[in-house]
Amino acid sequence: MTRGGRDKTRDDPERRCIATGETHPKRGLIRFAVSPDGVVVPDLLGKLPGRGMWVSADRAALETAVKKNLFSRSAKRQVTLPGDLIGEVETGLVRRTVELLSMARKAGQAVTGFEKVKDWLAKGEAAILLQASDGSDRGKSKLRPPGGKGSFFGVLSASELGLAFGREHVIHAALAAGGLADRFREDAVRLSGVREDGGGAATGKVKKTI
Repeated sequence: MTRGGRDKTRDDPERRCIATGETHPKRGLIRFAVSPDGVVVPDLLGKLPGRGMWVSADRAALETAVKKNLFSRSAKRQVTLPGDLIGEVETGLVRRTVELLSMARKAGQAVTGFEKVKDWLAKGEAAILLQASDGSDRGKSKLRPPGGKGSFFGVLSASELGLAFGREHVIHAALAAGGLADRFREDAVRLSGVREDGGGAATGKVKKTI
């Protein structure tokens, strides 16, 4: 099984992490590129030109890569690191997950509110349960994830979830199965690994599952 809980296929290319030396499916890593002026930048979409440098979506691996400046070694030339490269990665992943959740909401594939989420779970319409990382544990314990890896994420705060639904705060949300849910899951898994307190998944702390 790979990061996110799905079986690896021939269409799931692998890349080597410059920090750990281990090889994993590339959707479980962060790609970095070097700008024309020699600055390392996160390439979360994997579309920037040039030779990519890959680091596991794990905060410890990222910290190692930054501390030892393994990017220069990988690029085979001296490159410059921004002041908070890991922070840029985290901010970018938060933006992507919020945007994907917003798209799902507009497409009718995501709901919020305790009763609506509970109804989706009861009817089997929810593929992913989302709960705010800073929400009440007592309130969150009343809802059970659909089951399986990648069916629960507590990596976004109430205000971050709120951005996706046009509200100030959101504690409970659910995503229906589909392409948007798959894309959200991949970025949420990566965000869980990058954040210092990455939140949980249905099978435990996803930040330790590569």
